[in-house]
Amino acid sequence: MFDRSAPLSPQSSALSTMSKRTLQVSDEMQRILSEVIQYELKDPRVGFATVVGVQMSADLQHATVRISVMDETQRADTMEALQRARGFMRRRVAQELRHLRAVPELHLMLDTSLDYSIHIDEVLRQVELERRENPPSIESDET
Repeated sequence: MFDRSAPLSPQSSALSTMSKRTLQVSDEMQRILSEVIQYELKDPRVGFATVVGVQMSADLQHATVRISVMDETQRADTMEALQRARGFMRRRVAQELRHLRAVPELHLMLDTSLDYSIHIDEVLRQVELERRENPPSIESDET
């Protein structure tokens, strides 16, 4: 049955639709791609990039790879370099996951959820600072 009390988010609903096998393959692909980006890619345009997650299609033919790039000024260059290295990354996945009949097509997507989290944190800190400077007044109703 559907649990109505469980919070719904895009990531949790997407993960709940993936089978155990699909989750295993996506976790393994995330590990492999992270290592390839960090240690094997030689393109100087690739900045500090992190593989945030991999979402697999049910037939394991397509993989959406969410990538976070820390430096905002390098995002476009980093994503362009990663797009050009997709063939190399796919070949490395094929070498590591030999048990797969077909190697998934990689679809790279820039993930900005970290930026959003940082923005929310800054807004909350600003609200806290304003409250410290101007504490809310408590008026008593006693007359």
